[in-house]
Amino acid sequence: MKVVLDHLTKRFPNRNKKNKSEVVAVDDFDFEIPDGKLVGLLGPSGCGKSTALNLICGLETPTQGRVFFGEEDVTDYPPERRGVGMVFQNYALYPHMTVRQNIIFPLTNLKGSEKLTKEQMNERAEKAASLVQITELMERKPSEMSGGQQQRVAIARALVKTPRVLLLDEPLSNLDARLRLQTREEIRKIQKETGVTTIFVTHDQEEAMSISDLIIVMKSGRVQQIGAPQNVYDQPENLFVAKFLGTPAINVFKGTVSGGQLFISGKAVLNTEGARDGDVFVGIRPEGFIPDENGPFESNLSRIEVMGRDITVVSEHEAAENPVIRSIVSAENRIDTSAETVRFKLKPYKVYLFDAATEERIYFNTGN
Repeated sequence: MKVVLDHLTKRFPNRNKKNKSEVVAVDDFDFEIPDGKLVGLLGPSGCGKSTALNLICGLETPTQGRVFFGEEDVTDYPPERRGVGMVFQNYALYPHMTVRQNIIFPLTNLKGSEKLTKEQMNERAEKAASLVQITELMERKPSEMSGGQQQRVAIARALVKTPRVLLLDEPLSNLDARLRLQTREEIRKIQKETGVTTIFVTHDQEEAMSISDLIIVMKSGRVQQIGAPQNVYDQPENLFVAKFLGTPAINVFKGTVSGGQLFISGKAVLNTEGARDGDVFVGIRPEGFIPDENGPFESNLSRIEVMGRDITVVSEHEAAENPVIRSIVSAENRIDTSAETVRFKLKPYKVYLFDAATEERIYFNTGN
């Protein structure tokens, strides 16, 4: 089931009574989520991603715009008529019910032609439990299960009604690191098996990039960029997206373009033919450095961190936005740890220029 968000906007009254202006939580969200895809809605806290999810499921009413499931306008439908399955951050399981009862509960409210017998409800519950591998836990109560197991119950309960759209709101934030990794892989597997269109809200860019077919990056209620995870990482459209995606984070410097050359601290470090002259922010991915004793980019060496097959060269530069620069290079490189400085060549396709005023991407000829 494709989901179409047609210029969706949501404004809330300002809680500050002295300030009459409204708070814009979602601002002109216009996008079509393809049928059967897993889409990661990504951004920092307060960017509007959970509000967008609530608009899709019907818990919030848009100030402007429409929501379509397929060709059907569901904007004015209550949540129970939209055919959505929702998994909340805190799981929202009923503590006095068993796993079986929790999973079956959404089915007990079905009426008319959709009403099921007790046997049919049990059959559906067993099928959903099998899908998330909790069949042996059906008679337990939530208090008797781990966080990861409770998460699976919540997903099974969302799937038992065979929803048209599955919505997951920060579903892994309460789990430890090992369980987060395991559970996100299971979510991806379940989505592939069911084929249900799934929207996954998270502030963790690694989670979103690892399991999503598409990611939507948001900031202050506005969509910043939409695309396949690797493409968004490789081709950020603005400085915010470049800084938000990537671990370690991108290294950002103040620079100037003049005559087809990029200058950082007055030194030419890269040919940027095609870029207009002016002040820029320069983003260099950690993997964009090549150690070279004659390289044009020089920084003050702090230390080397050995990572196994790779090493991280930690250095400092006066033009850097953050005091620490991280350069990831192959462990085959030999870095003189007694030296005060380290020099690099830069990979053009790992260097990004952004307008100093607008922070929008400035493109140049990388030679690829």
